[in-house]
Amino acid sequence: MSKTRVVLTLLTAALAAVAFAVTAGTATAAAPPKPTVGTAAAFDVSKPLRDVKPLPPGGARFDVDEEGPEGPVGDTTYDADGALQSTAAAAQTPSPQLTFEGPSNADNLSIFGFRVNPPDPNGDVGMHHYVAMVNLTFAIYNKSGSLLYGPADTGTLWQGFPIDDCTDPSGDPIVVYDNISNRWILTQFTTRGPTYYNCVAVSTGQDPLGSYYRYAFSTGEFFPDYPKYGVMPDGLYITTREFGPTTEYQIGIYAINRAQIEAGNPNPTVVSFYLVDGVDPLYYLGDGLLPADFDGQRHPPPNSPEYFVGTMDDGAGYGAPFDAINFFTSHVDWANPANSTFSPPTSIPTAQFDSIFPCAPTSRDCLPQPGVVNPAQYLDILSYRQRPTWRLQYRNFKDHESLVTNQSVEASPGMAGVRWYELRDLSNPTIYQQGTYAPDDGVNRWMGSVALDKQGNMAAGFSVVNGTDVYPGIRYAGRLAGDPLGQLSQGESVLQNGSGSQLTTNSRWGDYTSMNIDPNDDCTFWYMNEYYAITELAAWQTRIGAFKFPGCK
Repeated sequence: MSKTRVVLTLLTAALAAVAFAVTAGTATAAAPPKPTVGTAAAFDVSKPLRDVKPLPPGGARFDVDEEGPEGPVGDTTYDADGALQSTAAAAQTPSPQLTFEGPSNADNLSIFGFRVNPPDPNGDVGMHHYVAMVNLTFAIYNKSGSLLYGPADTGTLWQGFPIDDCTDPSGDPIVVYDNISNRWILTQFTTRGPTYYNCVAVSTGQDPLGSYYRYAFSTGEFFPDYPKYGVMPDGLYITTREFGPTTEYQIGIYAINRAQIEAGNPNPTVVSFYLVDGVDPLYYLGDGLLPADFDGQRHPPPNSPEYFVGTMDDGAGYGAPFDAINFFTSHVDWANPANSTFSPPTSIPTAQFDSIFPCAPTSRDCLPQPGVVNPAQYLDILSYRQRPTWRLQYRNFKDHESLVTNQSVEASPGMAGVRWYELRDLSNPTIYQQGTYAPDDGVNRWMGSVALDKQGNMAAGFSVVNGTDVYPGIRYAGRLAGDPLGQLSQGESVLQNGSGSQLTTNSRWGDYTSMNIDPNDDCTFWYMNEYYAITELAAWQTRIGAFKFPGCK
C-alpha cells in the first residue's frame, strides 16, 4: 500500500533509469552511513482504548499502487530455481485449532461505498489477545476469536494527538507484540506531507484495550513507504523505503530506545541511518529491508547487533551481480548514540531464483483466478519488488541463532512459489537451509510469511490461487526441526478456502501477511491472510487461525 497521492511518473522513470544504469558486478558500497541522533516529534498518553468510541472505517476511494518502479512486463525468460521442492509431502501439517474472521472490506463497501486495496493483513498474538491490522482499520479479539473492539478506523488510536496527521487512516499498518515486556506496538505512516511521520502507539501494559504512549517520529520531507518493525531487547527498529519531493530515493533505518518508549519517556533517543540511491548501489537498497524481530525467551548474546536483510536477483534490472541475501548489522550505543554504527552489507549467494514473473499487460497482472474471463482479472505476485516479505524472525536456540524469512518467486515457468531461508552463524552469516515450496499441482503459492517455534519447527503461510478451481484462499505448510534440510516435509493444510475471485480495476494483493508465535507456549503458530468468499469488487476478507505441531509442548 502506498500513500494516497498518485505516484509521480517522473519519479518512476528516474528510478528505473538509475536501476538499469548500474553495471552488474562493478558497483561497490559506499562508506558506512553515519548516525543521526534525534527524538520524537510529538508525544502524549491516550485514554484507555476501551473508553474511546471506535471511529467507523470510512473515507475516500483508496486503491493505489505502491511507490517506485514496477517490474518488466511479459518477461518470458525463466532462470531455473535452484532450491525447488516440487513434490508435496504425503504427511499433513496439523489442521487449525481454531479460525475466525478478521477485518473485512465487505463492510466498507456495503456501508460507505468505497474500497481499500490491498489490505496488507497482519496481526500478532499476546498473552490473552490477538490484534489484527489491515489498511485503514484494526480490531482486537480474545484468543477464542471473540471481537472485543472494532473494526475501527486506525485513526482511532491517535484521536486528539498533537500531530493531527496521525489521526488519519493512512495505511501500511504493522502490529507487533513485545513479549519481552508484554506490550503492544501499533503503527502506521502519514500521507499528508510536506512533513511525514511514523506514528507509533505503545501500550502502557499488556492489555491492548488500555492506554497507550503515543509517538510521532518524523522522516522529514521523505515519505516513509513500506515501514517494517522489529522488536529487539535494546530497541524498536524501523525500516522504510523513502521518497523525496522530486526523484530522491533512500532506505531509512531507525533505532528507537525500547526501554524509554515503554516507560513513557516523552523524549526517547532515536538513531537514524540512511542508505542513499546514487551513493550506495541500488541493488543493495532494493525495495526495502526487514529488521530482525525477536521471538522466544532467550535473548541474543551480550553486545549483539540488530540484523537487517534484503534480497537481490541478478535478472531483476537493478544491476545485481548474482542472486543473494544482503545482510546488514547495526550496533546502537545508547550511552553515546553518536558512536552507533551501521555495517556495509555482506552479500550471501543464494540458490538461483527468478523474481520476475511473465505478467502482462502490466507487471502486476500475474496470477489467474477461476471464472474471471470477460475481462480476465489477474492477481499481483509482487515478486518483482527486490525484498523479502514480512517477517524476519530472530531466535536464539542457545547452541545457535537463527533468522528466517521468505519471498515470492517464479518457481517454475509461469508458476509462483514461496522461497524461504534460514540463516545461522550470524557473526559470519551463512544460509543454513533454503527451499522454494511449489508442489507441481497447478496452484500458485505466494505472499508468504514464515516462523520457527521454540523447537525449531517451521511453518510457512501463504496465499493460493489458480485459473480453474482454486479461488484466492489461505494455506500453510511446515517442517520439523529434524526433517531433511530445504524441505517443508510435513505437508500442507487449509486455513481458509476461497469461493470467489477479485474483481477490480487494480490487481493488487497483499502486500504482506503475518506468521507469529504465541508467547504463552512458544509453540502455537498464528497466521493471518486475505481470501475471497464472493466474486465482487475488492470484497476481500481476512481469516486468522492457530495451529501447532503435536511434539511441541
